[in-house]
Amino acid sequence: MTGTVYLVGAGPGDPGLLTLRAAELLRSADVLVYDALVSPAILELVQTEERVFVGKRRGFQARTQDETNAILVELAGRFRRVVRLKGGDPFVFGRGGEEALVLANAGVPFEIVPGVTAGIAAPAYAGIPVTQRGMAASVAFVTGHEDPEKSGTDVDWAHLARGVGTVVFYMGVGRMEENFRRLVEAGRPSDTPAAVIEWGTYPRQRTVVGTLDTLPALAVEAGIGAPSLIVVGQVASLRERLAWWDRRPLSGKRIVVTRARAQASGFAAELTALGAEVVQFPTIRVVPPADPAPLRDAVGEIESFGWIVFTSANAVERFWDALAASGRDARALSGVRICAVGPGTAAALNARGIRADVVPSESLGTAAAEALLAEGPVDGVRILLPRAEAAGAELPARLRDAGAEVVDVAVYATAPDATGADEVRALLAGGQVDAVAFTAGSTVRNFVQAAGAELGGARVASIGPVTSAAARELGLTVDIEAGEHTIDGLVAALRNAFASRTQES
Repeated sequence: MTGTVYLVGAGPGDPGLLTLRAAELLRSADVLVYDALVSPAILELVQTEERVFVGKRRGFQARTQDETNAILVELAGRFRRVVRLKGGDPFVFGRGGEEALVLANAGVPFEIVPGVTAGIAAPAYAGIPVTQRGMAASVAFVTGHEDPEKSGTDVDWAHLARGVGTVVFYMGVGRMEENFRRLVEAGRPSDTPAAVIEWGTYPRQRTVVGTLDTLPALAVEAGIGAPSLIVVGQVASLRERLAWWDRRPLSGKRIVVTRARAQASGFAAELTALGAEVVQFPTIRVVPPADPAPLRDAVGEIESFGWIVFTSANAVERFWDALAASGRDARALSGVRICAVGPGTAAALNARGIRADVVPSESLGTAAAEALLAEGPVDGVRILLPRAEAAGAELPARLRDAGAEVVDVAVYATAPDATGADEVRALLAGGQVDAVAFTAGSTVRNFVQAAGAELGGARVASIGPVTSAAARELGLTVDIEAGEHTIDGLVAALRNAFASRTQES
């Protein structure tokens, strides 16, 4: 068997710049061969467990290029679809041409899937167009790090200095001063604007602007390192007016999200859209209850209840799963009144065609009880509470005190998940986290158990009073609390908190 090798460009880092064809191949790959400069978010698309890392990390080269070439040929003999994933575009300083030649010589079928190259994307994210009418009618992509074993140079420095509007150096931060010197000696004015862009298109992107004369020292002062890309030309002066990526409300902020992974994607996406770098540390997993029988029984006698009180979107989802498993749907609730604790819970019900009769003004169990009692007497009324296994006792206690027959049913449980705790502890210890966001008391408890209570200056952001109380009980200071006790409310609170801090500074 001879499979096909797909040389795929992953783009410069932002997962949003991945092509549709690349995403399709990543999901259907039989085996993945990948480099270091591929975003972890892009790797999450890969479904196969067959993976071979051939990149360089912290100076360690996993495979030589010759070894990588041999691996591709060998894998093509074992797998039908081999995806060779490269940062940027495989044919722009990606050595994709070398690999394609090896495959062609070996008779291995291959396809090229171009990617957005960093030489265009990173300057765009920095607010620097590589061409601009009246400024630059041409652009050259140049390696800033030629093979040191070569006796000469393949770079025509005289042409770059006098015949090209914009020069973009890849992999040149370590030789910036030397490359700039060559440009100036070849005739480029030393006061030509220039910019260096570190981690282009990533949330952590940083840009430093200067001139051929001043930028090397400014970059050292700012601690700019690899991976970085350098832009030389008058277009670099436009950044002051066109910068946008690093001027979003949460740009440069690293926020740890502790929500269960199944529910965290939307939260993380909202924070990322505002410029934050999100570290997902799902301290809990949502799992089935220890005993599913009470839920099945409750669904079987759903018509006997006067009220159902849903306290979370998770409860709605699990209840609907049980309802469907019984062969029934939302019509079974036609004679039952519904209370939704919190806008997020109400939205989950709306998505299933149910409009809650009551949505308390506060996302608290006591507020839910008072809202129900305000609707009329509950003496002798059966009330179903499908909730988490370890939910608080205030809500059922208040309803029972009012004479209700409360059926408190566990529809899900949460289990601790300490995956990634070492990384999070290291970031906190290094003062590299700006905020830790908590969405439930269980996330607080599991976070402290897994990573400790020393946050290294990170601010604590809570979705509401119950979560805040759990944080304070464990010795944490709550700096940010959502006014509306939903994910959208928490995002807004984080945005406002960091915006106000920026204005103060």
